[in-house]
Amino acid sequence: MPVALLLLLVAALLTQQPATVALRAQGPGPSAASALDFEYFRTKVQPIFVAKREGHTRCVSCHSKGTPMRFQELTPGATTWTEDQSRKNFQVVLARVVPHNLSSSKLLMHPLLSDGGGDFYHSGGKHWISILDPEWQTLANWVCGRKTTEKIAELTGSCTAE
Repeated sequence: MPVALLLLLVAALLTQQPATVALRAQGPGPSAASALDFEYFRTKVQPIFVAKREGHTRCVSCHSKGTPMRFQELTPGATTWTEDQSRKNFQVVLARVVPHNLSSSKLLMHPLLSDGGGDFYHSGGKHWISILDPEWQTLANWVCGRKTTEKIAELTGSCTAE
């Protein structure tokens, strides 16, 4: 029995290696928080989470309760978050984006229709049919580090022209 336990422990440790290697491969560099603009997030990205869409629930309806990407609960009667709540939401969302990498950012890929380039499943439904959706473009510009006055994300779905 001790040999089986030892083998199980070794197998568990070996399965952890890829995550460690991936973290090391990203290496030191600017954190997501320093690479992405909080004010753009607060004024342009956050309103998307409370927007009403025909045929869909608002993002905040699910993401203020039992999901891993959990926003701060809105104060009763409020239509937006306080600055402190926004800073907490910013931290939550940063875990779902890779600055300057749209296709690796779950915030962009999860609610995007798979035929439009998104991933397979989002329990809240697919909110965007393609990368041309204005909300998707707003999020993409933020992930790309662009300001509100700059051009929209390239039609290639990349932060750079190809």
